Amino acid sequence: MGVFSRRRLAAIALVATSALLSTTACGGGDEAADGGPVTLTVDVFGQFGYEKLYRQYEADHPGVKIVERGTGGNLDEYSPKLTQWLAAGKGAGDVVAIEEGLLVEYKANPQNFVNLLDHGAADLKGNFLEWKWNGGLTADGKQLIGLGTDVGGMAICYRKDLFAAAGLPVDRDAVSKLWPTWQDYVRVGEQFTAKNTGAAFLDAATNTFNTILLQTAGNTTGYSYYDTTDKLVVDSNPAVRQAYDTTVDIIDSGLSGRYGAWSEEWVSAFKQAKFATIACPAWMTGVIEGNAGPDAKGKWDIAQVPGSGGNWGGSYLAVPKQSRHQAEAIALARFLTSAKGQIGAFQEKGPLPSSPQALDDPAIVNSTNAYFSDAPVGKIFAAGAKSLKPVYMGPKNQAVRTEVENAVRTVELGQRNPAQGWTDATNNARKAAAK
Repeated sequence: MGVFSRRRLAAIALVATSALLSTTACGGGDEAADGGPVTLTVDVFGQFGYEKLYRQYEADHPGVKIVERGTGGNLDEYSPKLTQWLAAGKGAGDVVAIEEGLLVEYKANPQNFVNLLDHGAADLKGNFLEWKWNGGLTADGKQLIGLGTDVGGMAICYRKDLFAAAGLPVDRDAVSKLWPTWQDYVRVGEQFTAKNTGAAFLDAATNTFNTILLQTAGNTTGYSYYDTTDKLVVDSNPAVRQAYDTTVDIIDSGLSGRYGAWSEEWVSAFKQAKFATIACPAWMTGVIEGNAGPDAKGKWDIAQVPGSGGNWGGSYLAVPKQSRHQAEAIALARFLTSAKGQIGAFQEKGPLPSSPQALDDPAIVNSTNAYFSDAPVGKIFAAGAKSLKPVYMGPKNQAVRTEVENAVRTVELGQRNPAQGWTDATNNARKAAAK
């Protein structure tokens, strides 16, 4: 998953997060004293789509029970707790999800994790896109921290009923043609806003900013807040400033509903149809369905993202050394990140596989999503997945990103003008990087 705030992205139920954060038991389930079943705890955030896979795995492994913590949780809450558990040597699950933007930070302490290369994982290299596999390796290539889950191919998800109310096309191909560039997206948003539908054109400026940044960085420098030498470049990377300026244009045009991403207000806005479009990496489809609910089935559809490509999100599964059931945890992580596992997760919640075998499978290529008006999600997301351009994430990427997005948020809320917002973004990013 990315981010989101993978991603930096992906939260739909803060209650679930609270339950995760209140958990204080030691990592991993207990094995019965008589050698009975082993309980494996899996820590995630957002929607990974593993529930059916767990039940299948348990059926095939009668001695294993799986408990998942954190489903729907906010990454900004999940990550500090995972960091705390790892530092304390207790509390983490037997398998833990790590968002790609935080991976470099966790790789700085490889001693906290089982080296999967010591357990035959080298044989799995061909099961992942090359850059995804390399992302799980430490800088010296001697330790594999995690196995890749998904990648975040980009699109725009939109409400057909709101587009119709604004007199705009509703067919996904016609909608895609409306916005070949982000400037065109702004123009369409202004047309939508002029019709006074009662809804905003988009949910939140921060989500759109992150999409533009990762798309621009992928197509230019190949990095965002840090360059590949781990130098902070917020104020010197043109991709960051370009994304900021484009987002300011969106804000100034009055297109944002200003619903703070991942907040309760944001969740409610889905149910109440308070905005018409949202930046939509593959994993976001599961978030939308969970937030908007069954009544919105068939009212959503998926169009191409403005600009060219982009990759937001994607995660890894790792096994902390503190796990008391390392062998069983490794086996489970291998299963969940296998082509079969990635296909199953995609079919449940939409995270796009990082396995080339899965991407080529008819189950992905020919897949449609009934919730999104039978959109051909396989063609929309999977077609370009193999050519996705990864963006390098530096050691304090998440902390820096949070500060930059907080600055964008203050501009969105009218608390700062764009110049002040940019100053805050760069200054606060430096402070976050120095901690």
